[in-house]
Amino acid sequence: MKLKRTHLLNELSAKNDGEEVILNGYVNRRRDHGGLIFVDLRDRYGITQIVFDPEVAKEAHELAEDIRSEWVLGVKGVVRKRPDGMANDSMETGEIEVLINEIEILSKAQTPPFEIDSEDNVSEELRLKYRYLDLRKNKMKNNLVLRHEMIKFIRDYMSENRFLEIETPILIKGTPEGSREYIVPSRLYNGNFYVLPQSPQQLKQLLMVAGMDRYFQIARCFRDEDQRGDRQPEFTQLDMEMSFVDEQDVMSVNQDLLMKLIKKFKPSAKLTFDEPVVMTYHDAMNKYGSDKPDLRFGLEMEDVTDVFENSEFKAFAEHAKSERGVVKALKVAGAADKFSRKDIDELTEVAKIYKAKGLAFIKVDGDELKSPIVKFLNEGELQELKNRLALQDGDLVFFTADEFEIGCESLGQVRLEIARRFELLEASEFALCWVTNFPMFEKNDDGSLAAMHHPFTSPNLEEIGMLDSDPLLVNSRAYDLVMNGNEIGGGSIRIHDQDLQAKVFERLGISKENAELRFGHMLEAFSYGVPPHGGIAWGLDRLIMLFAEEPNIREVMAFPKDSKAKDLMLGAPSKVDETTIEESGIKVVE
Repeated sequence: MKLKRTHLLNELSAKNDGEEVILNGYVNRRRDHGGLIFVDLRDRYGITQIVFDPEVAKEAHELAEDIRSEWVLGVKGVVRKRPDGMANDSMETGEIEVLINEIEILSKAQTPPFEIDSEDNVSEELRLKYRYLDLRKNKMKNNLVLRHEMIKFIRDYMSENRFLEIETPILIKGTPEGSREYIVPSRLYNGNFYVLPQSPQQLKQLLMVAGMDRYFQIARCFRDEDQRGDRQPEFTQLDMEMSFVDEQDVMSVNQDLLMKLIKKFKPSAKLTFDEPVVMTYHDAMNKYGSDKPDLRFGLEMEDVTDVFENSEFKAFAEHAKSERGVVKALKVAGAADKFSRKDIDELTEVAKIYKAKGLAFIKVDGDELKSPIVKFLNEGELQELKNRLALQDGDLVFFTADEFEIGCESLGQVRLEIARRFELLEASEFALCWVTNFPMFEKNDDGSLAAMHHPFTSPNLEEIGMLDSDPLLVNSRAYDLVMNGNEIGGGSIRIHDQDLQAKVFERLGISKENAELRFGHMLEAFSYGVPPHGGIAWGLDRLIMLFAEEPNIREVMAFPKDSKAKDLMLGAPSKVDETTIEESGIKVVE
């Protein structure tokens, strides 16, 4: 390489007029204007216009006649101020151009499968297959710059607040905690496997046992699960753990960090609340039908279970009378004429996706309530609905009736779909909240108990006595940080008492032998003294996605997998040769 750059392509201005410079970059665009050839030269930092004039440098001009988009060049020339009226205000370097007297073609390029200098829609499949070209686009470059700057800011903040950045291993022992793990066969110990960590959960707790007091890590995590727009098989967490703390201590640090990130990187964002609001899991589900509620808009749900306890309408009454049943109502003011029967049928299908048996509705027409279900309701029930929901002419009300979680979540999803249709979800607005007091356990399909978070989460101390009698009524010391309906971070105060940990394992159906097999290293470590501790993990990809106002996390990751967990660029996952399989002591079953 003969011509090595003296300046980046965003640095030159009128103050450099007359200077000789060397520039390196990609050909962003080439224009031939009858003798003069203009090229927009691009690097990561910006674009500078260069000019080839046959009267100035004939040999360089002849070479420039052949160059095409995405060729990589080295050029030497003299900076000159553009003539009056010819400046380009949309470019950082728009007041100058560089008259070239020497050129070095560093690399030729074939025609790309899509235009680099255009943000026109290109299929995601094509973008991911040629990701190295997609990353040349300005939007993608800016997203990765934002990612770098936010993570650097986080690292600086954590260091300033006494946290130690400590790396934990990627090859660990398999201890299933909910999601499926990726397994890695051991060549040296045939028949034995490592797994890739779903999170550094146990390791960071062991760091608290070790006395590290405040730990953090920008951690890579792996989960072999079905993919969605906000999930990937490998992802990045801000992971942290703190000793000698309670919930408020952990929440305060994280809230302060998030507010500082917003002030630094989204100063123009509208905050729905001055600081995150705090609500319990039960209140979040009851009002918004979600444990990660989107609070950028109202449309709060109402509990009308008691109205139908003695109703003749069996679809409502059977759930109103049951211990875990609810009847939920969602009023959409003035929307009766805005939803056709087809619209209501589509919303019903949304509710059914989340296990609702159906979606009832009532429209208010003057003083009259109209709906197929009205004939099943008596005057007292109809009047109570009018009073309870403050119904007025033109209002539309949707209802679900089911077990608490299903009734709330299905109507909560209808709430979100209505918000999308009415365009109530403003990407540049941030609504933050903490959700606390999650249930300690949830039921599996077979009736057994599972930990809602993980088995190391502490129950509320005043409810420990119910672990034997009413475990489903026990709440945990867990907390989630939520932004715009997305869980940004989740954590809890951990169990540090051996007897309590044994009791939780017992309630989860984990025998002493199984507990020793899966978590013996933890139990032994805890026998040597462990401080009260708690922590949290943030989904950094998801957070950066929201700051970049992108629709999914693939837009803020350099080399993501597609929606089916495939790497279209590298062609992974792929088969390996028979020798490797044999050496690993495994057998592939077709």
